[in-house]
Amino acid sequence: MSLNNFFKPAPHIEPLPSAEARRRYPALRWAALEATFIGYSSFYLVRLNLGNSAKSLETAFGIDNSMMGNLLAFTGIAYGLGKFLLGSVSDRSNVRRFMPFGLLLTALCNFAFAGVGSVGLPRETVFHLFTFIWSLNWFVQGMGWPPCGRTIGHWFSISERGLVFSVWNISHNIGGGLAGFLAGWAISSFGAWQYAFVLPGIMALIIALYLSLRLRDTPQSVGLPPIEEYRQDFPQGGEQSHEIELGTYDLFIKYVLTNRYLWLFAAANFFVYILRYSMLDWGPKFLADVKQADLHTGGFAQLVLEFSGIPSTILMGWLSDRVGGRRGMVSLFCILPILAAFLGLRANIDGPISIDYLLLGLIGFFVYPPVMLLGVAALDVSSKKAVGVAAGFVGLFGYLGKSAQGKLLGWMSIQPELGWDAVMLTVVLAGILAIALLALTWRIKPRG
Repeated sequence: MSLNNFFKPAPHIEPLPSAEARRRYPALRWAALEATFIGYSSFYLVRLNLGNSAKSLETAFGIDNSMMGNLLAFTGIAYGLGKFLLGSVSDRSNVRRFMPFGLLLTALCNFAFAGVGSVGLPRETVFHLFTFIWSLNWFVQGMGWPPCGRTIGHWFSISERGLVFSVWNISHNIGGGLAGFLAGWAISSFGAWQYAFVLPGIMALIIALYLSLRLRDTPQSVGLPPIEEYRQDFPQGGEQSHEIELGTYDLFIKYVLTNRYLWLFAAANFFVYILRYSMLDWGPKFLADVKQADLHTGGFAQLVLEFSGIPSTILMGWLSDRVGGRRGMVSLFCILPILAAFLGLRANIDGPISIDYLLLGLIGFFVYPPVMLLGVAALDVSSKKAVGVAAGFVGLFGYLGKSAQGKLLGWMSIQPELGWDAVMLTVVLAGILAIALLALTWRIKPRG
């Protein structure tokens, strides 16, 4: 069987009687939300485990901040391309097969990363192999978000979208927060950096099996009506427009490349991701360099950053629904306190680490709502049949931003005349540019 046939969307089956359909719908909607939540959290365990391993890799292989910045730049580009290209595949795939297969592949990449560093190869060879494997890992990570967006787009209606996506989006924070903590715990408990990749990889394999059992594709594939009919939510275009399958031209041209709103959100996302990943990628290393923090301290800092975004993501998602779906407007207001927090980190370079924790918590509290809302905005201005490629396009720009900060901030941090002080000011500048672009999206609402 070819991969094309293996991933082919589940066919629609004979509709169930109305009463039976209404009885089954709530449970299957919950299953869709719960399975994608757990699944996407697991993608983070095998993706953000590198940051808290950076000091160990520096000790073992002499990989400094500049080299790590090069690696992060490649991985960011790889993920952006993966999310965009594999997102277009996801739009025409069965999520029950597509998402578990992606999690399986990323687990195998983690095993390979650990294996390469265990065979005694020369330093330069090891670094090049690390870069290749981790870039491949981030490319196949592009099989994580798109099937989740497709699932939520099919099982939840437009009027629910902000709140449901905000609840689902805290999977980022759960997985991301646990990733750094788990990596640090694995290294210190088992005595070798390889366990920061092996242990999460094993966990990912178990979750992949769970997803293949728990996920379902579209409502129609299990005999249920489309979500718009179930919720009686047809803002534009009537019932049938929501279920028209899109060809390649419509996916890439109509819903992406000629969509001026999507370009605006994508450009803003470039700078939002600089804000997000500056401390996810460099927070533990920043604290290790400046405050002599250990593995547990670095892991705890990542936990603070991620978990702080949980209540705010739900709050801002709900608020964005209450203001008519103006995701850009809500995102803009979130950027302002982030700028103050980075200026605070700069001012506290010689101060107590407890202040850094508070400021990282403030950054996490306000940075994750825009990350979530710009992904929702991609769905708002496109179609649930194009959610993978639309969100992938916005995500591509975001991860180009991640790559830019990975290379630039890593280089700046080791320059005697620049250092971490200049790093913080550069991130503040990125925030100002994000505000300027988000101001242009102030009045944009879902098109329906």
